[in-house]
Amino acid sequence: MKKLSVVLTVLACCAMFLAAGPVSAKKFKVAMVTDVGGVNDQSFNQSAWEGHKRAKDELGVKIAYKESKQDADYAPNMETLTDAGYDLIWGIGFLMGDAIKNTALINPDQKYAIIDFAYGDETPKNVGCAVFQEEQPSFLVGYIAGKMTKTNKVGFVGGIKFPLIEKFEYGYMAGVKLANPDCEVLSQYAESFTDAAKGKAIANNMYQQNADIVFHASGGVGDGVIEAAKEKGKWAIGVDKDQNFLAPDNVLTSAMKRVDNAVFDMIRQMTEGKFKGGQAVVYNLSNDGVGIAPTSSKHVPKAILDEVDALVAKIKGGQITVPATKKEYDAFVK
Repeated sequence: MKKLSVVLTVLACCAMFLAAGPVSAKKFKVAMVTDVGGVNDQSFNQSAWEGHKRAKDELGVKIAYKESKQDADYAPNMETLTDAGYDLIWGIGFLMGDAIKNTALINPDQKYAIIDFAYGDETPKNVGCAVFQEEQPSFLVGYIAGKMTKTNKVGFVGGIKFPLIEKFEYGYMAGVKLANPDCEVLSQYAESFTDAAKGKAIANNMYQQNADIVFHASGGVGDGVIEAAKEKGKWAIGVDKDQNFLAPDNVLTSAMKRVDNAVFDMIRQMTEGKFKGGQAVVYNLSNDGVGIAPTSSKHVPKAILDEVDALVAKIKGGQITVPATKKEYDAFVK
């Protein structure tokens, strides 16, 4: 009887275990430090946060963020999240390159990731880098601008003049020139990613000079560019996210940089034990890391979008290499 009692007890415990289901997987915690644009910038940082929210919904990770109001906040925010014990901590933007690297070297057992920065051979083993070929979608929207301008004059507004933002500029200029060799491109940098008033002033000046389409790669500065387009009845081209919702009748298209996809991809790899530290992952047209906005069909004729699709195929196939620097641009247009 005693043996029978033991057996029944064991069977009961097994039944309870099976009824409870498998032991739940580890709850990963992921956080990000925003750039100065903040988590609701309707552009770059917001796209990164959307990638985190997708990871929460699909992978069950816990998520959080710390907003940076100025450059001096980067390092303290990194330290705060490191102390809080997150499994992966993101720095959103190349301006956080030094803060991420310095924090990573002090905390070699903590995983970090950064958007838009690569350290080459000096990449710490605990840092994953996500970089993009921003020149590719910029080339495509430039082609659209060159085809659709009525004045043969278009504009580009950059944020701060760094090689990263110049990739947008030269890719855009190359697309314009391929579509319309006679089109003039006005270009100016705001030296800010947050000054919407400066963006509006620059765009207004370009529209006054007879430009009818202005592309921005400037974060929050671009809010002013789009506002100017709306007030003047002109076209603006958005960046990073599909920005048509900001001015449905005036945002022609957007050069999308799928920060959300890159963030989700690297978080997923981390949860699967496949975190790619010590290296950079390149996102481009071939892996859906960049592209043009799905709302482009609202204002861009199908015939032009078909031509854009053909350009995408040539870029993917290697028949077109989009320029990312002035030297490459000069060679491209010769």
